[in-house]
Amino acid sequence: MVAGRSKKVAAPRAPNLKLPSELKLSKRTAAVVRWVEAKPGSEGTLFCARRGSLPIAAIYKVKGKMFAIVGLRGGENVILKCDPELVPALKDQYSGVGHRSHLDRRFWISVSLDADVPVGRIRSLISQSYELVCASLTRKQQAELAQVAHGE
Repeated sequence: MVAGRSKKVAAPRAPNLKLPSELKLSKRTAAVVRWVEAKPGSEGTLFCARRGSLPIAAIYKVKGKMFAIVGLRGGENVILKCDPELVPALKDQYSGVGHRSHLDRRFWISVSLDADVPVGRIRSLISQSYELVCASLTRKQQAELAQVAHGE
């Protein structure tokens, strides 16, 4: 890194989610936002603690079902749905995998983006979360999603 330069980058502009221009995301968080928004049918909404304040998180859903929560301020993290059989192994393997929300700890994990979890593993966990939620959709919703994915 060059002296005097910050790690913060401008927030990415997504077609379905407008982040305030004064919100600056780290490169890692911006990458996670791009990966989550690249999923077919992904729709994000901003969560603010109070009206008029900067958002603290972006909640992403597919067909109305949540699959990711990306922290936008404070600690860099993403909360993802996870196979309950995989949760204990992930927590044992990585110090950056834990639980930090009101969601059921059997099915949801928090991944710290600035810890020991490799970038490739974070991407695969995002994909797994998305696929778990898509598998729970009705056949009609899955067919609609397939049309979106194929650009029909």
